[in-house]
Amino acid sequence: MSLSSFLLSPSCCEVMLPVSMPPPQCLKKRMVVPHRYMFGPGPSNVPRHILEAGAKPVIGHMHPEIFEIMSDIKSGIQYLFQTQNRTTFAVSGTGHTAMECAIFNTVESGESVLVAVNGIWGERAADMAERVGARVKTIVAPPGGYLTNAEIEKALSEHRPVLFFLAHGESSTGVLHPLDGIGDLCHKYDCLLLVDSVASIGGAPLYMDQQGIDILYTGSQKVLNAPPGTAPISFSERACRKVFSRTTKPVSFFLDLSWLSNYWGCDDKPARIYHHTGPVTAFYSLRESLAVLADEGLEKSWERHQKVAEYFHAGLESMGLKLFVKEKHARLPTVTTIVAPHGYDWKKITAYIMKTHSLEISGGLGPSVGLVLRVGLMGCNSSKANVDMVLAALKDALKHCHRSKV
Repeated sequence: MSLSSFLLSPSCCEVMLPVSMPPPQCLKKRMVVPHRYMFGPGPSNVPRHILEAGAKPVIGHMHPEIFEIMSDIKSGIQYLFQTQNRTTFAVSGTGHTAMECAIFNTVESGESVLVAVNGIWGERAADMAERVGARVKTIVAPPGGYLTNAEIEKALSEHRPVLFFLAHGESSTGVLHPLDGIGDLCHKYDCLLLVDSVASIGGAPLYMDQQGIDILYTGSQKVLNAPPGTAPISFSERACRKVFSRTTKPVSFFLDLSWLSNYWGCDDKPARIYHHTGPVTAFYSLRESLAVLADEGLEKSWERHQKVAEYFHAGLESMGLKLFVKEKHARLPTVTTIVAPHGYDWKKITAYIMKTHSLEISGGLGPSVGLVLRVGLMGCNSSKANVDMVLAALKDALKHCHRSKV
């Protein structure tokens, strides 16, 4: 066959046709991202040194240097969670990914799941459990309130679930739910305790092992001040026994604990097998954020967040504003919910503050929509100087945003 005949044969290559879609003009413009004070319920501002960590050179997700960084992350999460659990790692994704990882691995179709609903995260957990065929029962806390241990035990006794879900820091309502004694109650009824600590970890005391928590997860973007995209999670030995004695495969390959535990070096296997391409630059940022927290120390971080929250709450009350969570001990130190000022459109308040002060606060979410304003001061953002900035912005907004005549 001649060269010309070979080049023209169908087996050689497809004829290259002109593209029908031109390059988008928007991509020819330089990307501009404004600086904002991220004082909503998350994500938080990311300090420069954490951003710089994420800008280090990309290396392979199976390289030994990455495994060393992942090992550092595991140790940092164990400190953050106060746990010695071997199966401790970071899911590639946001807090929702970790929530699904916990539920999808521990629950099989037809099993009973009990969900405490004290805001939107209980609603989301119930939805996820229903999607895997679980028989979901809920126990609902009053708005801005929490459940008593007696109420929880009654529901555990009645429904006999394999898993009980509870949000420790409910960012939609600003509630910090008490945890003491709940782990013991769950184990009394042969039930695993799953706790969402996305909005609370690092900002309020939590002891995974001591409080009998079987599965705990959080996100990278709140108190840790890392970019969104990684979600620390830990499974107790009790939880692992449930997961690895399943009769069916988890519904998600990506979130299958047997694969993830191997990738993170949490099992006894001598070699790690490729599962997915880990977000290596996000791992850099997460490691740095955990190092920052370890340098400050958990106790000091908890104390700082509490003192700043109390200072903020006093300032709000001096302005005549009301806090949504009435009981002081149940107020989340990281995310404060303010009763939406009577006569004002909350959307106009948040929009004015964003436009005038380049400062983000938000309205309610889920069951708190229209009822509250939410202010998050987490990690490096938790300072009295930032409280003063928020209070000044709120005073300005209340002065300039017109009251509704309704």
